[in-house]
Amino acid sequence: MPAVTVENTLILPRVAAPAEAVARPVLTVTTAPSGFEGEGFPVRRAFAGIAYRHLDPFIMMDQMGEVEYAPGEPKGTPWHPHRGFETVTYIMDGIFDHQDSQGGGGTITNGDTQWMTAGSGLLHIEAPPESLVMSGGLFHGIQLWVNLPAKDKMMAPRYQDIRGGQVQLLTSHDGGALLRVIAGELDGHQGPGITHTPISLVHATLAPGAEVTLPWREDFNGLAYVLAGRGSVGVDRRPVHKGQTAVFGAGSSLTIRADELQDANSPDLEVLLLGGQPIREPMAHYGPFVMNTRAELEQAFEDFQKGRLGTIPAVHGMSEGGL
Repeated sequence: MPAVTVENTLILPRVAAPAEAVARPVLTVTTAPSGFEGEGFPVRRAFAGIAYRHLDPFIMMDQMGEVEYAPGEPKGTPWHPHRGFETVTYIMDGIFDHQDSQGGGGTITNGDTQWMTAGSGLLHIEAPPESLVMSGGLFHGIQLWVNLPAKDKMMAPRYQDIRGGQVQLLTSHDGGALLRVIAGELDGHQGPGITHTPISLVHATLAPGAEVTLPWREDFNGLAYVLAGRGSVGVDRRPVHKGQTAVFGAGSSLTIRADELQDANSPDLEVLLLGGQPIREPMAHYGPFVMNTRAELEQAFEDFQKGRLGTIPAVHGMSEGGL
């Protein structure tokens, strides 16, 4: 899991533990069920079983892999529509190509993030490049869906390609944790991701035995998803391990700790920390559409069926009827 790293964390700006912060309690710890997405790549459904009031403005998150593909095995997703939200794809290992019906897209690899605002709608495809399909190799990433408020749901689609080198790198007070701020702000340090709905997205790597207490906006919710390794969350050290999501309650700081002993294939504790300002609007969600009312969902399906979300580029030799 290389993502973006440094040899010496002590050269990085440090995030000090808040002096008078209110520690956020851990409300729940859930285990993500496993499944398959698209053409058959394995995923863990990180938010399954968590009440939406704890997730808002986040809708869902899948951990894609970690999987070592043999030659010919890498898989992606077929062409599919989106409307009404943003997709965030963060790749830690491997390569993914993205393309949409409006000519947007690109290639992301170790440590890169693609932020796609679907807005009023488009068709989209994600797949490994032909070279990776031929060679096989390690693939690991996450895809996060972030809701848009009603006023922004029909905005024009847009992309942000965030390269690994643009991510804000920080460390804990003792250098025991590497903190990658992808979006939002942490202790005055701003990540490169620009969001319509205010959120924070941080990938933290904690060395065995390391503990970090981070300031966290009181108007944000707080979630921690374990990508790899073992540790604990909260001041009462609630145990967590790979594939589990911790939901934090109200407060102004959150605490994560790595166990002294880690699994051989996961030398560190890898955690994705998420927080966002709840939208608190009605949500109508079905498949690839996230709207506010059932009528808006029906309109989205009609627009898709009538080709109003775009057409698949002819270079792929496919037609819209193939979806």
